[in-house]
Amino acid sequence: MEDQRLEIIVSYLLRVGVGASAALVLTGGVLYLARHGSAVADYHTFRGEPAGYRSLSELLTLETLRHGQGLIQLGLIVLIFTPIARVALSLIAFLAERDRIYVAISAIVLATLLYSFFSA
Repeated sequence: MEDQRLEIIVSYLLRVGVGASAALVLTGGVLYLARHGSAVADYHTFRGEPAGYRSLSELLTLETLRHGQGLIQLGLIVLIFTPIARVALSLIAFLAERDRIYVAISAIVLATLLYSFFSA
């Protein structure tokens, strides 16, 4: 794959990822404010996140996505996964080019990103 073509594909991937993330966060923010905008904040009592927002499988259920907070969190996950997808795409391109050094570097970076995301 040509370097210029790869750069165009990567830039498109990054634009789509950031744009989708922004759309999800904006939609979730509008929904959240429409439902809870007039609520008074109570900072004296800490309330943790509901269980539906703590795992990716629970977050992707339709019930969770109907609420603004679920869409906001999904948008943030899309934003986090965008650079991970970029590294994965680069790894595939370097594999196609048989560039062993960049394959090794990309694989290490991808493994580090995935480990840091899923171990938290």
